Amino acid sequence: MKINGNEIRIGNVIEHKGGLWVAVKTQHVKPGKGGAFAQVELKNLIDNSKLNERFRSAETVEKIRLEQKDYQYLYEVDGMLTFMDTTTYEQIELQTDFVGERAAFLQDGMEVTVESHEGRPLGISLPDHVTLEITDTEPVVKGQTATSSYKPAMMENGVRVMVPPFVNTGDKIVVDTNEVTYVKRAE
Repeated sequence: MKINGNEIRIGNVIEHKGGLWVAVKTQHVKPGKGGAFAQVELKNLIDNSKLNERFRSAETVEKIRLEQKDYQYLYEVDGMLTFMDTTTYEQIELQTDFVGERAAFLQDGMEVTVESHEGRPLGISLPDHVTLEITDTEPVVKGQTATSSYKPAMMENGVRVMVPPFVNTGDKIVVDTNEVTYVKRAE
């Protein structure tokens, strides 16, 4: 689908210079002299390189639609994560590096969305929040108030997060998988 250069929005995937790029930042500029243009920061979906490009309204670019499929996380073996398509029961394997640091938040049976283009996986979306148990944290210092500083805590997946003083070892907490931050104590 062709769109004008000034219609590019954050999150759009476009085909440009022979590669697939996602728009990270866009800014519309109207200089005193000359025509208006869109200043777009692009990130390559394959090698993560960045590029700043100007698009005039008269230019057209090819907007790419990514296929989104729901998968269920099954297990990890030798750095390969195995997912199962929830409708066809086909399995795919992705490298742990493909998911990155957020692979630590994968739990058995977790539903994820894999984005792909022409059968090639390009991205993965985990749920925004997961519930994990605290395996180690410091005891509360007497005289410390609830509104004061947070303290470090280790979760069951080996990731460290800052938590309020009232959270203790053994408590279950809800964590934001995108920011890796404490959200609330789990019920």
